[in-house]
Amino acid sequence: MALINSLVSWLNTKRLSQIDFFKNHPIETQKETLTQLIEQASNTEWGKKYDFKSIRTLSEFKDRLPVQTYEDIEPYINRLRNGEQNIFWPSEIKWFAKSSGTTNSKSKFIPVSKEALEDCHFRGGKDILAIYTSLFPETGIFKGKGLTLGGSHQINNIKNDSYYGDLSAILIQNLPFWADFIRTPDTSIVLMDEWEEKLNKMTEATLNENVTSLSGVPSWFLVLLKHILNASGKNNIHEIWPNLELFVHGGVSFDPYREQFKELLPSQNMNYLETYNASEGFFGIQDNPLDDSLLLMLDYGIYYEFIPVECLANDHPKAISLEEVKLHTNYAIVITTNGGLWRYQIGDTIRFTSKAPFKFKISGRTKLFINAFGEELIIDNAEKAIQTACAKTNSIIKEYTAAPVFMASNQKGAHQWLIEFEKAPGNIDEFNFILDNALMSANSDYEAKRYKNITLEKPHITIAKPGLFYQWLKEKGKLGGQNKVPRLSNNRDLIEELLQKNN
Repeated sequence: MALINSLVSWLNTKRLSQIDFFKNHPIETQKETLTQLIEQASNTEWGKKYDFKSIRTLSEFKDRLPVQTYEDIEPYINRLRNGEQNIFWPSEIKWFAKSSGTTNSKSKFIPVSKEALEDCHFRGGKDILAIYTSLFPETGIFKGKGLTLGGSHQINNIKNDSYYGDLSAILIQNLPFWADFIRTPDTSIVLMDEWEEKLNKMTEATLNENVTSLSGVPSWFLVLLKHILNASGKNNIHEIWPNLELFVHGGVSFDPYREQFKELLPSQNMNYLETYNASEGFFGIQDNPLDDSLLLMLDYGIYYEFIPVECLANDHPKAISLEEVKLHTNYAIVITTNGGLWRYQIGDTIRFTSKAPFKFKISGRTKLFINAFGEELIIDNAEKAIQTACAKTNSIIKEYTAAPVFMASNQKGAHQWLIEFEKAPGNIDEFNFILDNALMSANSDYEAKRYKNITLEKPHITIAKPGLFYQWLKEKGKLGGQNKVPRLSNNRDLIEELLQKNN
């Protein structure tokens, strides 16, 4: 074991020095990245359209190329899916990461190039191990196997030599052959698209394995771990996998699930690292277990720009570069990537917690919020308030969603929270009081609208019956993978649909 760890440490040394370099020279790293991207794509259709060969400065790049959304480039994506090449990026595109989105039922198909796979997504996976083993040199993670909970993929319904699916499925499908020796279960099970059958197969395949690490979306991993626990008859997961020491998680906030994982994984030796790996690219890794901020990974073939959230409604919002960002300000992310996305707004928002090095926290979605009364409630506010209410009432939330209650002739405005509890509070009114106060503490606009109940009443809480959200996801064909329940909506469409099923 010591020999394996020494070998891994030796292999990681060079990469860790490269990470240190971009931490110490972030602006230079980003400028070099943008230069390389422009040069590589100069002979593509996009490169000729915007005359990449004549771009000499950052200001020229920004002036010439507009900030884009998926809807802006969808016609070009459709051409790629029909088999055309060299549109955004010079290398062949045959994989598309399908994203159902959390606010839009229409699927997005994000092109995934070989460079995006190798130099971004796979490099991120390797960097997780490099960072983790540098933090814990005596780790026993390589004594066993990693359990990954992936999605599924299928042949493109437009052209049969290209494919689409969850990003996790695309990554698993393209892993080198030797990866099969260090992970479980085998690919045929991991990529199954029938979720409930997959649960049973994964349980059978992993019960007697020596699992030392987990990676996936927290909400779906909870379902899998509880299923495995029920099948085993054990009291906790460590009785099944005594050498389990690491959970690499991402996709949704970990805060609502933290207490449930502590119950399932009570070992003091259990470690957690968060990542930010989206369909569009791998953006961040938690490099310090005591700091829940993520290190912005600057040498993955991605050039970053940021739009202050309050400017998004402008006709032509200005995107600023990394050197211009301010701490504790919410920004929408704009990326230019080695997958062929050019000044693309991905829909996520972050706020920086450090500039030396550049570290950040995910704060929400540009379209996932409640702002029916000028309260501008974002995911970050909601997650923190839920966490506070749970901690103070000794309760655990399984899933939730919230939406506005619009004003009527005899009704003030409010927010309705539909909450499914894993462990309900003893007094729901106390929970509501704490939730409301935590929201006011986190958001001054919400606090102003709540002043003396003039605009907003206290939250309306409806308790969801057990399994409500799971059943809703099942009916939508969204079990497993990277699917998630939208936390906040600015209209009542989703919550009304769920409330009908809750009767």
